[in-house]
Amino acid sequence: MPAPPILLSGFADEASASKRLEEQLAAMAALGLRRCTLRFVDVGSGVKNVMELSAREVSAVVKALGDFGLQVATLGSPIGKVKLRDVDDGTNNRYVPFQKYLKSDVAKACDLASALGTRLVRGFSFYHPKGTAPEEHLDAVVEQLGQIAEACAAQDLVFGLEVEANLVGQTGHLLRQIHRKVGHPALVLIYDVGNLLTQGYSPDETFTEYEAMKPGLGWIHIKDYRPLKTDSRGGHIDEEALSDYRPVGRGSGVYERVLRDVAEDGAGLLRRSKKIGLPGVLLDLEPHVRGGGQFGGFSGPDGMGVALRSLCDLLGYLGLGHDIKTADDLLKT
Repeated sequence: MPAPPILLSGFADEASASKRLEEQLAAMAALGLRRCTLRFVDVGSGVKNVMELSAREVSAVVKALGDFGLQVATLGSPIGKVKLRDVDDGTNNRYVPFQKYLKSDVAKACDLASALGTRLVRGFSFYHPKGTAPEEHLDAVVEQLGQIAEACAAQDLVFGLEVEANLVGQTGHLLRQIHRKVGHPALVLIYDVGNLLTQGYSPDETFTEYEAMKPGLGWIHIKDYRPLKTDSRGGHIDEEALSDYRPVGRGSGVYERVLRDVAEDGAGLLRRSKKIGLPGVLLDLEPHVRGGGQFGGFSGPDGMGVALRSLCDLLGYLGLGHDIKTADDLLKT
């Protein structure tokens, strides 16, 4: 089977320290990307999460995207990064009653994704009370995520559930259970090597988590990390203290194994991608090479360039084509 087309994107805010819209989009365009993910942005009135943009600011973003020749790959929303239960567990995570959350934050994310021209909304699986086992909260999370998937489906959108520490869906195996229990076509999974390695999983274990997620895979984040030497698994981690993120050529080696599998199982992954409106397998660059935290990270324009070239080198080594702009694209404009 031929390898599936590889679609490249990147978190635009990682390229700009100021988060100014024009800086972000100029960096993405200069890298040759055709699409980007939006998360934090300054449209002229200070840095905001995209969820906080006014209608006027959204219109300005849409115009600027057109000016720079970019499309929005995914909305990098924080949906699901709130407490599952209203308990004081020593964290600063906020709690919002779920029905209120559904009618406010989730509805806003859906409207925003539609306005920005993407079907894909990135999200998370809720913070369970610190000190409790995530498995205890699967049923509650499944109930809430099912309603979020329904809300997305009502606007022809897809909710992508990212694997990440400290959440109920902190491993691929937990996300696989959630995906099966929700059983909704508007819910898919997002694999991220770095978000598993930072929890102390070995490269081999991290690849096993990919295999668990694969039946529900929607797209892949590219964020690598130097493997940790620890026997702890699944405990609470201080996300602000993480500092060993690496480009794929200097990280764990897991992405080579993952992308080999993408190349070998082209038909299956492409079929799943097309179901969510993608003409290929989406790799979304979120490298954090100059640091990361609970709600974002930073690489700088040069760091994004290094991270993208490292990824393209790996794709070339594996014989996987990708859609970076070339001189031929310039002749079309």
